[in-house]
Amino acid sequence: MNDETQATSSSKAFSFISRSWREVRDSADADIQLMKNRANSFKNLATSFDRELENFLNPANRSSAPAEIDFVKKLQPKISEFRRVYSAPEISKRVLEKWGPRARIRIDLSAIRNAIVSDVDAERDGGGIIEFDRGKRGRVGFRELWGEREVGEWEPIRTLKMRLREFERKRELSVEEIFGGFKSSDFVEKVKSSWKAICKEPEESKDVPPLDPTELLAHLVRQSGPFLDHLGVKRDLCDKIVESLCSKRKEQLLLRSIAGGECSVLENDNINDELDLRIASVLQSTGHHYEGGFWTDFGKDDLSDKKRNVAIVTTASLPWMTGTAVNPLFRAAYLAKTEQQNVTLLVPWLCKSDQELVYPNVTFCSPEEQENYMRNWLEERVGFKADFKISFYPGKFSKERRSIIPAGDTSQFIPSKDADIAILEEPEHLNWYHHGKRWTDKFNHVVGVVHTNYLEYIKREKNGALQAFFVKHINNWVTRAYCDKVLRLSAATQDLPKSVICNVHGVNPKFLQIGEKVATDREQGQQAFSKGAYFLGKMVWAKGYRELIDLLAKHKNDLDGFKLDVFGNGEDAYEVQSAAKRLDLNLNFQKGRDHADDSLHGYKVFINPSISDVLCTATAEALAMGKFVICADHPSNEFFRSFPNCLTYKTSEDFVARVKEALANDPQPLTPEQRYNLSWEAATQRFIEYSELNRILNNNKDDAESSRSDGKIIRKSFSVPNLSEVVDGGLAFAHYCFTGNEFLRLCTGAIPGTRDYDKQHCRDLHLLPPQVENPIYGW
Repeated sequence: MNDETQATSSSKAFSFISRSWREVRDSADADIQLMKNRANSFKNLATSFDRELENFLNPANRSSAPAEIDFVKKLQPKISEFRRVYSAPEISKRVLEKWGPRARIRIDLSAIRNAIVSDVDAERDGGGIIEFDRGKRGRVGFRELWGEREVGEWEPIRTLKMRLREFERKRELSVEEIFGGFKSSDFVEKVKSSWKAICKEPEESKDVPPLDPTELLAHLVRQSGPFLDHLGVKRDLCDKIVESLCSKRKEQLLLRSIAGGECSVLENDNINDELDLRIASVLQSTGHHYEGGFWTDFGKDDLSDKKRNVAIVTTASLPWMTGTAVNPLFRAAYLAKTEQQNVTLLVPWLCKSDQELVYPNVTFCSPEEQENYMRNWLEERVGFKADFKISFYPGKFSKERRSIIPAGDTSQFIPSKDADIAILEEPEHLNWYHHGKRWTDKFNHVVGVVHTNYLEYIKREKNGALQAFFVKHINNWVTRAYCDKVLRLSAATQDLPKSVICNVHGVNPKFLQIGEKVATDREQGQQAFSKGAYFLGKMVWAKGYRELIDLLAKHKNDLDGFKLDVFGNGEDAYEVQSAAKRLDLNLNFQKGRDHADDSLHGYKVFINPSISDVLCTATAEALAMGKFVICADHPSNEFFRSFPNCLTYKTSEDFVARVKEALANDPQPLTPEQRYNLSWEAATQRFIEYSELNRILNNNKDDAESSRSDGKIIRKSFSVPNLSEVVDGGLAFAHYCFTGNEFLRLCTGAIPGTRDYDKQHCRDLHLLPPQVENPIYGW
């Protein structure tokens, strides 16, 4: 038994030793093969180097070889000798013999070193030895393989030193003189072109003429346009001043460019573009790069690689059936429908006491209840489930202004990570008493949409002219300080800075469906309209009731037998009805209702004499339902004039004629194009275009226009420091200081205590107290 055990142990030991010996042998063979490969690589490198040198010295076209570098041919014998020596068959064997534990590779370069720099200390470089270490295994030296031999100064090295000395003497000469002696070849031409690019001669550079005082003054006048507008100087006058200042300088530059045969920067007819390019070209020639002004905020996140976020902030919410509650809700739904961005709708939250004053016959105990109400109302009308977020900010209702005023900093209810693009519905209203972070500092792009003609409403009040004067300048102040772009629904609104006119509102899809049904009934020979004329609107004097009663009272005899049904509720309902009764007008007053109510489908004519509206939503809805619309020839109705069923009047006599014409005829069916222009799909496309969201959403951050001059691209707005931005920042800071003082807020009509939200808002919206959110340190 013991013998068998010993035999087994011996067999295992012998097997282990054999396996270990095989592993050592295989490892040694691998090392030897690696050494052979390295030796062969030296031989291949020498062969490749010799072949490349021969190709360089013996090109196909002998006439193209440069004469001045023939000295390089003298290198060929030495290189050939080097190749023969180092590619000998026995080199591999000698390398392997010398690859000992303490061996190292050495290449003797001392002769070349001494030929080039004769006064270098020999001990500093270790006798001209370059060592290739192999870690801890040692190094192989070529000096040990072949021994050292005394080598004198190499003839090619002497020639190279001579050429270097000649080059040193000619370094002050021009590029043409340096390379003039070379014959034409691709190599020489490339070297010459590269040298010209690096060492550009002074006489070849063309200086950009500096800005003269007239151009500087023109730029200052143009940048000060919004400020001059505050002082009553019209924009047209500023443009004429800028044009007159630049015209003379433009002629001089054009003559100079034509005389020199150059392409002038000032080739277009836009004087503003020409001035921008002139300033940008001067700044570029000096190397200046504008990186922002004193008020510039560099803390905004770069969201170019993320899905964009759009926050829509408005001043009203359902169930208050007003334009600033309905239209932003539709805008959020249709922007979210494109699925190009995340959308958040921020609406005011009113406490129970304010809800009873604003919302008809309904109140909410929590924001979640109101959100559900809004979503159900929306989905019933658009026919799809809109994927967007609804948030709330604290608000208070002002009985005097009949509007909701934000309480606290509204911008804080949009998280910083989602602060990308802001759409401020009624930007002047939102920012009258805004005391918080500047919108353009927190958001990358801020668009304001002007809904209301506040100046027209204020002029109707006591001391209206004086109030309108102050409100006009305050509106200019806040929109300029807090918006990048302002969209005005019509020319009936105040002319605000950074604004353009475009109708970016559509109609509820339900009204278009009603219009299609009416057209189908008429095609089938059925009677679509069985009733006459009606008017629908909030019953306050400013909503057209004053104009309506005046027109009917003046032409009571001309419109004998004409009956008008009026639908609406409002603060002035009793006064309006009393006035109509006193004048014995044939008006039938009924309670307000939704314009899409079935009881209104049978009316053929919608009358809207209001001139205080910016863009009457009820007018667009009546046109979508295929009705006649009679309205005043006013800028607020400019968008509707292209529709054949819109009948406008300029005088009271025209009003009578239009009423008789509408009652005697049938309206024309809408074409597909006209229906599309009234839809929210078309309104959303117009909004994206005019607000420049197409550029922002496509991550085209650099919107600076470019122009070419002498092959160079000059970017205008990126290079030019903008005085307007500095002024806007100063206005925002001044407004922040002004609205931070409670006394000044009360003097301008603010609701007491609206600088911060109150305890009831904290309970309803689950907010921390303002003292915790914004603590005050010190006394």
